[in-house]
Amino acid sequence: MHDTFRPSLGRWLVGTAAGIGTLILAIAGFVLLFVSDTSWGAWPLLLTLLALLIIGWKWLEVMSESFRVTRERIVVRRGIIMKSVDEIELYRVKDVRMDFSLLNQLAGIGTITITSSDETTRNSALSMRYIAHASERREGIRRLVDAARKERGVREIDMAHDPY
Repeated sequence: MHDTFRPSLGRWLVGTAAGIGTLILAIAGFVLLFVSDTSWGAWPLLLTLLALLIIGWKWLEVMSESFRVTRERIVVRRGIIMKSVDEIELYRVKDVRMDFSLLNQLAGIGTITITSSDETTRNSALSMRYIAHASERREGIRRLVDAARKERGVREIDMAHDPY
């Protein structure tokens, strides 16, 4: 499995409360501009401009982050001007979790969270937000983690600390 993906701006717009609010703001400003009398002045235009600024900001966030999953690792690329590249070895992945709201489900997006013993996620998990086909991608990653562990002969041992 080789998969390259990034957060989805379009699905964020229709699959989150913030996205839907931004769309309503843009439409309301546009409609008020043509429906209302001139007493409103430039306010309707400012509503639409604010919505476009929010969408532009979100677009920059989306464009600044991409993920690539190979048979051996997850490669995380971040940044537009200053770029960084992190790699998580799949055999080190401890958990692959998926979270999604009702709106996320309707739009077909979710958040995939990966915890591992890799330096990239040792102190904080890697969260991939607003990912299209998140459920399928999570299952694909999980299968690749199992295969990478078998290939390297790595076993996961959970140790619980009993204070008594």
